[in-house]
Amino acid sequence: MKRARIYHRGRDVWAQVIEGETKLRLPDGAQLPVNGAHWLPPVQRGAAVYALGLNYADHNKELGFAPKLETPLVFMKGDNCFVGHQGDTPRPANANQMHPECELVAVIGRPARNVTAEQGLACVGGYTVANDYAIREYLENYYRPNARVKNRDATTPIGPWIVDASDIPDPQNLRLTTRVNGALVQDGSTADMILSVAGLVSYLSGVTTLMPGDLILTGTPQGVHFCAAGDIVESEIEGVGKLVNHLVSA
Repeated sequence: MKRARIYHRGRDVWAQVIEGETKLRLPDGAQLPVNGAHWLPPVQRGAAVYALGLNYADHNKELGFAPKLETPLVFMKGDNCFVGHQGDTPRPANANQMHPECELVAVIGRPARNVTAEQGLACVGGYTVANDYAIREYLENYYRPNARVKNRDATTPIGPWIVDASDIPDPQNLRLTTRVNGALVQDGSTADMILSVAGLVSYLSGVTTLMPGDLILTGTPQGVHFCAAGDIVESEIEGVGKLVNHLVSA
């Protein structure tokens, strides 16, 4: 099952995606074509959001870092950085090195504290897609992404929906792609993640209790492509969905 969060008739509602992803079923049973939806980020307000940097060896090599870090690079993200499917992301005028990063997002489904990697996937309720834009000019320390890079308003498109974990039998065998104006600029596989989804759940649950609705953005593969205002960016993960975003002048 796929669940989307939309704005409909003055309300924030969750809807079920039906009929080959062409329609949404609202809580009252009414149906709405997906092309008529006002998409919101499928993020629970107040949820904790953990993001991974340098979790793909090929991307690390591309940036000139060691293939694997000794410990995971984890940073937090706030609510305001998210924007929904078909939304606009502002590109600052001086952000000449702003590039998209397609990422698999794990949505926690039940409380997790000190779980093993073998137990990790049982704590995941679903998956979605994120495009966690980076702005290289604003980086102060590659190993610790700062707020100016990763917490700007509307710079992390996410969605379009959440897919139940039961519909993704192996999250470590999914193709990730990014297209800018139709041209392929990222093409990778979750098989190349350094720390798997299960491993990330285990690691983070050893630090803090993960709660239902919490998100883990699991990192991005190689493929740095600098974007401009006016670009249309499509981030797609096999079996999960295609997330479309529009870059606009800030």
